[in-house]
Amino acid sequence: MKKHILALGTVAALFAGMTFTSCNFLDQDDNFNAIFKEDSVFHSAQNANGYLFATPTMFPSAGNIWGNSWNPGETASDEICVRWQTNEFWGAKFTVGNVNAENVPNWGQWYQMYKIIRRCNLMLEKVDKIGDMSNNDKADYKAMVHFIRGYAYYVLLQNWGPCLIVGDEVVSTSEKADYYDRERATMDESIDYICNEFAQSLPGLKRPSEQSTAYFGRPTKGTALALIARLRLLQASPTFNGGTYAKRCFGEWKRKSDGKYYVNQTYDAKRWAVAAAAAKQVIDLNYYTLYTVDADKDNPYPLDASVPTAKFPDGAGGIDPYHSFADMFNGEGTAKVNRELIWADEYSGPVMTYSRHSFPVNYGGWGGMSVPQRVIDCFLMKDGKKPAESPLYEADLTKHINQKKSIGDCDMANGTPLAYVNRSARFYASIGFPGRIWKMNSTTDGSYNNQTFWYSIDDSKAGKNAAGNNPNDYCISGYVPFKYIHPDDSWHGKDGASVIPKPFPIIRYAEILLSFCEADNHVQGSENVKTWDANGRLVDVAVTRDEAAMARYFNMIRYRVGLPGVEAATLSSENAFDEVIKNERQVELFNEGHRYFDTRRWGTYFTEDANSSNWRGLDVYSEKKGNNDGPFFNLVTINEQNIRDRKALPRMVFLPLIHRELVKSPKMDQNPGWDR
Repeated sequence: MKKHILALGTVAALFAGMTFTSCNFLDQDDNFNAIFKEDSVFHSAQNANGYLFATPTMFPSAGNIWGNSWNPGETASDEICVRWQTNEFWGAKFTVGNVNAENVPNWGQWYQMYKIIRRCNLMLEKVDKIGDMSNNDKADYKAMVHFIRGYAYYVLLQNWGPCLIVGDEVVSTSEKADYYDRERATMDESIDYICNEFAQSLPGLKRPSEQSTAYFGRPTKGTALALIARLRLLQASPTFNGGTYAKRCFGEWKRKSDGKYYVNQTYDAKRWAVAAAAAKQVIDLNYYTLYTVDADKDNPYPLDASVPTAKFPDGAGGIDPYHSFADMFNGEGTAKVNRELIWADEYSGPVMTYSRHSFPVNYGGWGGMSVPQRVIDCFLMKDGKKPAESPLYEADLTKHINQKKSIGDCDMANGTPLAYVNRSARFYASIGFPGRIWKMNSTTDGSYNNQTFWYSIDDSKAGKNAAGNNPNDYCISGYVPFKYIHPDDSWHGKDGASVIPKPFPIIRYAEILLSFCEADNHVQGSENVKTWDANGRLVDVAVTRDEAAMARYFNMIRYRVGLPGVEAATLSSENAFDEVIKNERQVELFNEGHRYFDTRRWGTYFTEDANSSNWRGLDVYSEKKGNNDGPFFNLVTINEQNIRDRKALPRMVFLPLIHRELVKSPKMDQNPGWDR
């Protein structure tokens, strides 16, 4: 077992277009049967290991969070907007109500996950009969199978909520119809089951400190613990823990057989303590750290006077805030030795492909991935305040710099609005804004490197008219995602143009630190809870609202990007700190696939997602003009169908189950509101 290399999410093997006649989620893997008989597969350790290795390739690519997503993804979140409504970017179709119980675009994933689950159940049933596999290797084999099975159910839960759990049963494919008619577990039963699967994997997984870089991508104890922490935070969150939207969305949704609510309707404060304890188990591995790059002594990144200069992590001293954040995503940093990455794809094809949507058509890109002004305003000024609250912010977008300016590795052309000066390093590492100079260093052609894009209609490089025959491929807000863009990246194919390979962070340590802070912030008094340790043992943990711990972990994230820490008055207020944490997740985890799920678990989706005031941008259909006095710099509501028709309905917390499957399985209740 020491030779296992398991990199989940790196290969997609979708079974779209297949015709099913039985209850599909229980279908046997016919492809496997065509190659081997089951007894042959488990006749030797070599064959059994090959079967295990092949199973994770059935998962879709974890980095595919934009188009052809295994969940609605970024184009269904409130941090990205596009003109398209295509099968590729079906998240946008979902937001305007063009997905229903007859046409669920990713329904193939439902079938695929149950194929994986059946394979896992078969492996658990057969592994003890393998004669040339040692007992220790069998234990490791089972541990990895439990991890894979847990992850398959996790994918199902993310998309459809309460799962249909088949346990260890290797479901027969030759029974009468009533054999396949089964009911779903509740949300809590599903989360508990999945967490237990990850817990059962812990004894056989390596500690991250023991994992060779040759096996980068293979899950470790840290991966399993982090997934448990993510699930426990979901379980504690208002929409799934008796909050207002738990009642609004799921208050009438009960299981037919016993009348149990599918989603908890009674607030349980103790769940926050369980979530905090789970996150703390990852922290207590004492392995993970936030990624940093040493400061350039000749060109230090400018810090505000409010930022502590003690050596990181006690301040921002000794590090370059821009590169410490940007290089983790753009391919400059080496993923294999990055101890912030708890689980990642080292080279993610989807990240490379979809970063192309940030580049204008005239520069080889597809140009239409846009960021609304609400997100821009979430990025803090360098004094740690929101733009509207900071004396450093110039709200008048017609006021601009009069000569080229560099802030760290971000260059801005003459005419760049002052609103984009004095921002935090994380803003410059994440957002392409009007006046930014795109370096595109891999080409030597001066017409295609060091270019400034404005996105106004009179911008011949990046405006609407520059898109030519590509009517959807232009920026509709005045801002594009810049995260994942390396200064060498160029798509136009001129004189050596190339794109740097990039990783995708499936789970990183910053998320765990924020999850701990969010959960611990809501703990009332002292709670005694149980959680799993790194060896898979249930341990008793006493949890309190620990302001010192929250400050330390939260401030590390702030210092890494050159910002001051949280103020004591904010930290002492549960509600105030909760709002700060939510904003921090927005900007720290921007364009990493979290936002769609965060807004749903908080319930903020219903008050913010379809609010037109949150969908504003620059007037890209107007001119900038020479001295920045054109109407382009007016903030307007984005006038696109995908914004005008956007919906935020209770039923849209989860995707619908496909109607034809429910006809075959009457006991399997539909998600509420999705009768058709």
